[in-house]
Amino acid sequence: MILMNRRILHYTRFLPVTVIRLMVILLTQLVGDEDYSHMDASDKLLRQYDFIVVGGGSAGGVVAARLAEVPSWRVLLLEAGGLPPPESGVPGLNVILLQGDNDWHYFTTSQRHALKNYVKDSCHMPVGRVLGGSSTMNWMMYVRGNRRDFDNWAAMGNPGWTYRDVLPYFKKAENYIGTRNNDTASFHGRGGPLTVTDKRWWPPLTSAILGAGKELGYDVIDPNGPEQIGFSVPDMTIREGRRGSTAASYVLPAATKKTNLHVLINAVVTQVLFDEKKRAVGVKFLHDGQEKRVAARREVILSAGALNSPRLLMLSGVGPAEHLRSHQVPVLVDLPGVGLNLQDHPSVFGLTWTVDEGTSTKLLRSASLQSIKQYLNDRTGPLSAPFGVEVNAWTPAAAGDPGWPDLQYLFMSITPAVDYGILFTDGIGFRRDVFHRYYGRLVGKEGFNIGPMLTRPKSRGTVTLASRDPLAAPLIDPQFLSHPEDVATFVRGIKFAMAVGNTSALKNGVGAKFHDQVLPGCEGEVYASDNYWACFARHMAQTTYHPVGTCKMGPRRDPYSVVDHTLKVRGVVGLRVVDGSIMPLVTTGNVNAPIIMIGEKAADLIKGDWGAPVPAANTV
Repeated sequence: MILMNRRILHYTRFLPVTVIRLMVILLTQLVGDEDYSHMDASDKLLRQYDFIVVGGGSAGGVVAARLAEVPSWRVLLLEAGGLPPPESGVPGLNVILLQGDNDWHYFTTSQRHALKNYVKDSCHMPVGRVLGGSSTMNWMMYVRGNRRDFDNWAAMGNPGWTYRDVLPYFKKAENYIGTRNNDTASFHGRGGPLTVTDKRWWPPLTSAILGAGKELGYDVIDPNGPEQIGFSVPDMTIREGRRGSTAASYVLPAATKKTNLHVLINAVVTQVLFDEKKRAVGVKFLHDGQEKRVAARREVILSAGALNSPRLLMLSGVGPAEHLRSHQVPVLVDLPGVGLNLQDHPSVFGLTWTVDEGTSTKLLRSASLQSIKQYLNDRTGPLSAPFGVEVNAWTPAAAGDPGWPDLQYLFMSITPAVDYGILFTDGIGFRRDVFHRYYGRLVGKEGFNIGPMLTRPKSRGTVTLASRDPLAAPLIDPQFLSHPEDVATFVRGIKFAMAVGNTSALKNGVGAKFHDQVLPGCEGEVYASDNYWACFARHMAQTTYHPVGTCKMGPRRDPYSVVDHTLKVRGVVGLRVVDGSIMPLVTTGNVNAPIIMIGEKAADLIKGDWGAPVPAANTV
């Protein structure tokens, strides 16, 4: 049997991903898709706009749509990628997007302290290169973060960013139609562009995980309510069974209804242009094989994300002077914080249990004719929810305020071998020799994975230029686990994950059994000791796709702040950064929801500065 599994792994690794995607596209044609075709502004591009938004992702799509609410303003949204692919609209096909063409295909530099079981000690850093950005390819979990995150931002010298300040913008964005969170209804918005709803489908394992949490003393909670400690079936940015990206929720409705919003896809911005007074007056970009320029009468807004916004600033001469000079980039403003303060949520991959047949998620079951029919008929079943995503949990912090958790746990109803090594292994950069040795006997078995995730990591990384070539990928060095306390926190998190897996709710309820094979690379440590789990973390932890912080928001007294509390770039005029890169500290949970909030708040800041009406947001 093991030999047969190895043969399956050997042959399936050569199945072309393009063939798989072709089959998926044929399926999604039956489902229907949003019609984005009328939005391409190639044939009506103007020479000048009031506002140019660079990047049509989770924040940029929001800003562009909201600015276009002012009829007299002309707004241009430039997106480096194309339109959302058909498969992106079906929630259960989310895993296919890891191998698609809608990503920048960035990888980290080799890591000294982590990623020991990954190819070249590096991992893929997926960020969306598609209209909707990462909201078009993420796992659709809606998590705002902890109220203490935002109060702390304000305490760091950023007025207007307390939880009380930002909650109205979360609610303004949200159209909550879920049924589970009646006790926290006042914390949710109704009627906003972004539909947030209950997960429509889950296997028996999900209830067992929630039971395990209760067995350990944890309530089932609404993590977007007043407190965050507990277990939760995640809310989803899904509307009527389809992905609710910012492309579908904001950009498409705005571009359909308004003539003052132009959207240009496949437009790769290479530089922000400044006049002699250091005012941003436009951008230079590549489109249809030509270099083009377009002017901005009021502002340029960078919403290119935590990896590309600092890269564009540096290519435009705004950044650490010594670094720019080393790449022969003329220095406009010496701004040393650009590209520093990179934060991410690393999570441990590979803590795996097997379970009884029929209690978890299986690839062939999710792609069965019955599942397809169920989804086509009423948008329910396995394809109506992201593949494998079941439960989130947060536990009290070990030090300081216990209500501000330093660990989140991602429960997935799949094992790393769920796809026979076809997509996951290469998608995340896992070494194939280790995959065969460690996970080979799990092929074809049902199970689940618990991924402890550091919500407040202490390690900090950088994004720097590889060269002055505007098409060259940046050097991304997250410096994962470079701070020793991050490893100690992971050890504590792994122990909790083991306690969850050892509950009677899981052992007796679904037959959970831990995959207790010794991890390759950690054979020299006493199994299950603290040193073994520390070794496990250094070999298996990697990104959870949440890079932020590289254009830090902060007061003038902070020498490494890049933008002020109104998101204006220091040292220049007419330029803001509006995306996750402005976070001074990463939020305690998945980052898509707070990045959308940043877009909502930024739009009102911009409207206020230019004398446009600012509609009242939902009150707290």
